[in-house]
Amino acid sequence: MLDICLLGTGGMMPLPYRWLTSMMARYNGSSLLIDCGEGTQVAIKEKGWSFKPIDVICFTHYHADHISGLPGLLLTMGNAERTEPLTLIGPKGLERVVGALRTIAPELPFSLRFLEITEPEQSFDLYGYHIEAFRVKHNVTCYGYTISIPRIGKFSAQRAKEQDIPLKLWNPLQKGETIEWEGKVYTPDMVLGPERKGLKVTYTTDTRPVPVIAQKAKDADLFICEGMYGEPGKEAKAKEYKHMTFYEAAQLAKEADPKEMWLTHYSPSLAYPEEYILETRKIFPRTIAAKDGRSVELKFEEE
Repeated sequence: MLDICLLGTGGMMPLPYRWLTSMMARYNGSSLLIDCGEGTQVAIKEKGWSFKPIDVICFTHYHADHISGLPGLLLTMGNAERTEPLTLIGPKGLERVVGALRTIAPELPFSLRFLEITEPEQSFDLYGYHIEAFRVKHNVTCYGYTISIPRIGKFSAQRAKEQDIPLKLWNPLQKGETIEWEGKVYTPDMVLGPERKGLKVTYTTDTRPVPVIAQKAKDADLFICEGMYGEPGKEAKAKEYKHMTFYEAAQLAKEADPKEMWLTHYSPSLAYPEEYILETRKIFPRTIAAKDGRSVELKFEEE
């Protein structure tokens, strides 16, 4: 089970009813953030979720509306008596940018681990999450992310018995471990069936439409995509500032065919995104004009 909450849906500046960009995932006792705009702490508190289990924070890029909430969040996590290391992932310059922000949050009871993205596409496996970063097209270096929860094949007790595998080895083999026991090597494929369908969420913002987005969001359980502009006639502005309209986002979703798409990162001038959703749904019917705090509990498919 994977919980997803879109904490903030605003772009550029916070509004009384809309915090800046951030998404939170929870899986198996560990939490992951993508972006940390101003108001992220308040949004987490409003949702009733906890700061302490946050183990990973991924940044799409280093514009203020995506990272300005970090110093305060770090201090709050420290005040929550966190001592475990925190992993930060982001484009080149991550350690320098975070170091500058930490001028106002210099003392923390936990260490920071920096993983800088150096390739157009790069993957990380942390705390049960498979994280894929992919380069998109903004006016600074910017990445989208796909967060996946892989699911190993089903364990077969019958196959284990047929191969005389000692009972004490069943559990570690089921967890994917390879074991050497009494001169013989036992591997997970001896007792596991084919890999089953896992869970997948793709998140992208501050970009023009590029093919890699649809590729990465293909058949996702949830696709969260920037919709900076919903009003007609904003296409030229979207191109100039390297953002997307609702309708461009919907075209990407039409190609990717996720189970659902949530729009986010609205312009401050876009007071009522839902006014434009019917036209957007003509392109991709399963589109939601998301609001702050929208969440979903994604579950593995039943056998």
